[in-house]
This record gives sequence, structure tokens and C-alpha cells, in this order.
Amino acid sequence: MSDTPSTPQQDPSEASFQSTEGMFASQAAPEPDILAQVQAELATLQAKTGDLADQYLRAKADAENSRRRAEDEISKARKFAVESFAESLLPVADSLEAGLTIKDGTVEQIREGAQATLRQLVAALERNKVMAIAPTAGTKFDPHQHQAISVLPSEQEANTVVSLLQKGYLIADRVLRPALVTVSAPK
Repeated sequence: MSDTPSTPQQDPSEASFQSTEGMFASQAAPEPDILAQVQAELATLQAKTGDLADQYLRAKADAENSRRRAEDEISKARKFAVESFAESLLPVADSLEAGLTIKDGTVEQIREGAQATLRQLVAALERNKVMAIAPTAGTKFDPHQHQAISVLPSEQEANTVVSLLQKGYLIADRVLRPALVTVSAPK
């Protein structure tokens, strides 16, 4: 036996328990500075969350109002789309009515009145972007603007307009009614 006093040996599991206990003890009671910082950060984040929620609700309301205004404008545009066109046709209707009230008009007077009314009608159509399609003889047949009623033998090149039977009309570059034409047959 040795002369040295023996030191009691410590169980390793007890040493581990004591160090863990010390660790939890330090975490259980956080320092007052850290607690104040966390609370301040929490308050800041809650304020930001409130602001973002408010901004979201305002943006949602603005989008809904914009959608509703756009629907109203579209509805009004559809409802009054022909207003300008109808307004430009009113003088034509007035001229026709005035021509019908004349009882003793000569053929020449009636013809002049009809020509003046036709000029008013053509001007009203053109103001509203309704343009006539009136191909002349020799014009290349265009199936997008012309409708061939018949094919005739002709001295002209094949697939060209021989004669115009009825004018067609475009409205803003869109075919409203194709021109009715006769077309030359291939030789």
C-alpha cells in the first residue's frame, strides 16, 4: 500500500451530470440584456407584420377597385360603341326624309338629292373607317377581300377580276363584306 492518501474516485456519469447541470443552469436564467433585446426584436417584427398586413389589404382593395372600374369602362364601351357611327348617319336619315317630303320634284331634282345623300353616306362611312372594296378589271383576285361568283373565259391573265358585281367593305382593315366579282378562267 502506498503512503499517499487515496483520493476518492469519481464516477464518470456523475461528472457528466454535473457539467450538464451547470450548462442548463446558465441557460435557465438568461441575462436581462438578452431578454430585453429579444423582446425589442419581437416587438419590431410584430410591427412590421402589422404594416405588411395593412399594405396587403390596401393593395388587394386597390386591385379590386381597378378591376371593377375596368369592367364598368368595358361595359360602357360596348353599350355606346355605335354612338359615333349612329351620330354620323343622322344627317343621311334627315336628307332621305327631306327628299321624301318633296311632292312635285323632277327626276333631275330627285337624282341630285339621291346623289347628295349618297355622298353624305359615303363620308359618314369613311369617318368611321368603313372603306369600300371595289376592285377594277385586271386586279389580281384576292380571296381575303373578294368572293368569286363565277369564272369566265377572258383575254386577261388567269385569276384576275373581270367585273365587279357588288362592292365589298372593310372596317378598320377587317373585311366586313367581301366584294362579289367574276374572275378570269385559266387559258
